[in-house]
Amino acid sequence: MAPQSIPAIPLSSVDAKPMPVLGLGTGAYPPPPPETVIKAVLEAMELGYRMFDTASFYQTEEAVGEAISQAISRGLIKSRDEVFLTSKAWCTDNHGDRILPALQKTLQNMKLEYLDQYLIHWPVSLKPDANVFHLKPEDVVPMDIKSVWTAMEECQTLGLTRSIGVSNFTCRKLADLLAFAKIPPAINQVEMNPAWQQGKLREFCQAKGIKIAAFSPLGASGAFWGTKGVLESVVLKEIAKSKGKSVAQVALRWAYEQGVVVIMKSFNKDRLKQNQEIFDWELSAEESKKIAEIPQCRADRGELFVFENGPIKSVEEFWDGEL
Repeated sequence: MAPQSIPAIPLSSVDAKPMPVLGLGTGAYPPPPPETVIKAVLEAMELGYRMFDTASFYQTEEAVGEAISQAISRGLIKSRDEVFLTSKAWCTDNHGDRILPALQKTLQNMKLEYLDQYLIHWPVSLKPDANVFHLKPEDVVPMDIKSVWTAMEECQTLGLTRSIGVSNFTCRKLADLLAFAKIPPAINQVEMNPAWQQGKLREFCQAKGIKIAAFSPLGASGAFWGTKGVLESVVLKEIAKSKGKSVAQVALRWAYEQGVVVIMKSFNKDRLKQNQEIFDWELSAEESKKIAEIPQCRADRGELFVFENGPIKSVEEFWDGEL
């Protein structure tokens, strides 16, 4: 059976190839063993997935790079150019002089000449030696977004990445960035699912030509910060039952219908195949209306970076009141 093709959307960056609307994320805690990631990426490719998301923080860059190399030697793809690869700079590298070396290290890890997308993982700067699992208030330092973004722009100008963007940015943080950016962010990767629909942010990004990529589209219920509000939603269960679909398929179809890119993490081939079966049916207006009325709650609140005596003093301040 030929692999199913996944639609793609254009990005604002002139150098970027269109971004597939459904991709495989590789972030898990604890970090998965390399062989698990390699197997998942290869199986996803056999099914027709062409977009893969990693980050230096995930410790999966090497495995994703190795999987791409194996896919070429097996003939699953002809060249690296057939896939869309994203990685992210961790908070300890959110300093003007550390972004470029961080990307160079990522490319070295992945044995690649360029990324399709490089993102600022969080709008936070940490001291370079900070241990995120034992953060102290003094490890969080004020972020000089202008010098960080200027370094991101340099990465794109040098051809080391075809597009640049951000992750976990609010409307206000994006507006601050757009005020001086020479290259605007092509994407903002954020938590988004039926239990956290990001209506205001989606509207803002659409007006500014920034695409949204949704992480945790199923609520990341297995993660320490995840929510069961998606997979256990009565509304979604009822819709799934009436359509003969899984709750996951309904949640993913909903996100696809919002015009966003969807990044889901699953290392299970059957589930990867099911998650892909969302393109040949649609939700009715009535079903979409019911989903729009689901109670809203942000699951990933970034509390890790919040200290009363640090630069980010509350969760409300971190998200600029967009809670």
